Amino acid sequence: MSAVNDTQFTYAVLLLTGIPGQEDVYLWISIPFCLIYVISIVGNSVILFIIKTDPSLHEPMYIFLSMLAVTDLGISISTIPTILGIYLFNSREISLNACFTQLFFIHSLQCIESSVLLLMAFDRFIAICNPLRHASILTLPRTAMMGLVCVLRGVAAMFPLPFLLKRFQYCQANVLSHSYCLHQEVMKLACSDITVNSIYGFFITLLTVGLDSLLILLSYVMILKTVLSVVSNQETLRALNTCVSHLCAVLIFYTPEIGLSVIHRFGNSSSLLLQILLGYVSLLVPPLMNPIIYSVKSKQFRVRIIQVFIK
Repeated sequence: MSAVNDTQFTYAVLLLTGIPGQEDVYLWISIPFCLIYVISIVGNSVILFIIKTDPSLHEPMYIFLSMLAVTDLGISISTIPTILGIYLFNSREISLNACFTQLFFIHSLQCIESSVLLLMAFDRFIAICNPLRHASILTLPRTAMMGLVCVLRGVAAMFPLPFLLKRFQYCQANVLSHSYCLHQEVMKLACSDITVNSIYGFFITLLTVGLDSLLILLSYVMILKTVLSVVSNQETLRALNTCVSHLCAVLIFYTPEIGLSVIHRFGNSSSLLLQILLGYVSLLVPPLMNPIIYSVKSKQFRVRIIQVFIK
């Protein structure tokens, strides 16, 4: 027992990991990550600029879209620097406090994004199922209040994570399998009992991402039931077409997020490369694709983007 106690110490730093076995081509791998970073930052910034400067877009749907863009910017800024640090400069070290801070922002922003996607589903539900009351239900002050609740929910749910991790001694290997910090991975490095962290992380995932995805599914069941009751096929297609962008955003966010959560908790024998790639998809693809999806599907955005860049 004393021998075990002697090994209980806390590392000053943790080591992040890129793609194992590909160290010789890290510089080339950094190129697509740089492009993703630039496109994500520029794309979401353009979305915010257009919504802010065009009064005709000051509607609930576009306000929720601006919240989504801000969240995507936050996720990109929180993750890409450590990823590029590894592939460009082979800078793998991250202090424990910096790691705890990064994982807090990553998990909080993902929770907020999940909440915003739920609000967007609610907006589509009201617009299609109860269009006459849409303007009176989703007023601008109420929309802003709902956005504030999303932020507070994400922060409150993830706020305990750094403190739950700080109480541990870390005596396992100090190498993480990702290019950024995640709670479910950092806690496995502890030499103490991680039952509380594991249970808290599991229930928070269920009560945020799990509950949000269930409510989004329920809202689309109600939307589908409403549009199928419409006699005109043209009206049905027009109503469903307004949901395409949101559905794409939902699938892009929840599919890798749920898959990665399952792998981390139950897939110990799964491929490490699969975990790494799915982790990149989970964090980098939504901020990259959301501006593209909404720009392609919205004529108003296409026109305004052309005007911005022509000027």
